[in-house]
Amino acid sequence: MSKKILVTGGTGNTGAQVAKRLYEMGHKPIVASRSDKKFIADMEIVKFDWLDENTYNHALKGVEAVYLVAPSGVADPVSILSNFIDIAKKLDVRRFVLLSASLLECGGPAMGKVHQKLAKDKDLEWCVLRPSWFMQNFSKQQHLSTIRDEGKIYAATDDGKIPFIDADDIAEVAVHALTITNSYNDDFILTGPRALSYGQAAEIISEAIDKPVSHKKLTVEQLTQRWQGFGLDLDYAKMLSEMDTVIKDGVEDRTTDSVLNITGKPPISLEAFVLKNIGVWQ
Repeated sequence: MSKKILVTGGTGNTGAQVAKRLYEMGHKPIVASRSDKKFIADMEIVKFDWLDENTYNHALKGVEAVYLVAPSGVADPVSILSNFIDIAKKLDVRRFVLLSASLLECGGPAMGKVHQKLAKDKDLEWCVLRPSWFMQNFSKQQHLSTIRDEGKIYAATDDGKIPFIDADDIAEVAVHALTITNSYNDDFILTGPRALSYGQAAEIISEAIDKPVSHKKLTVEQLTQRWQGFGLDLDYAKMLSEMDTVIKDGVEDRTTDSVLNITGKPPISLEAFVLKNIGVWQ
């Protein structure tokens, strides 16, 4: 049976792929966006702004499930998402799939608090996705221009390792969680197949593009200043930088079988991802 599913962050790394897959499966994804950008001609797009509660009701009309992606650049989105969930629940939305992060435990900061809210509500169906760092950070986000223009990846992780994951693999899991008959009511740590340091990632990219790429090791303070230079406020910049300290201490040096177990397909390797996207660095 086809479902009407609201996809917040619908033009982002995971959201766009979630919407596309839902559409191809015969469901009715509603792409929530502040813009009217359409990547599939007849897919429905609805005007939506996390910071404008007046856009919520129209976006949620007739919706059965929601893919929740927090607003970007907001250091503490808990109150925003919590209020949205309450409004959605009053409109008979019962299933929520939340994009969180591997380091955020239930009850922890930011998405950890939203995770806790969903898990405590016995009237809701829910799933929390806790992916590691996106491979798209190299091909679309903060590392793209520095790899292409400087041959550098800036991070404060030292030699700590990360099981980088392709956003497309995250989207595959999200679609299963949104459409499966019996909700998981659980959280899953999602990783790629192998944990790598930024130095090792730089070597993989360097070999593929035949150009020197290296990891520029920063202190947390230097990285915070760098984030601020991109326009982030101090608190948000500190939070992002301090995540690198945890990686340095080895907390992210792990892999899971969640992607394989849920989708039936192994997650893509960084080597394969780089070859698929090689043109962006050249």
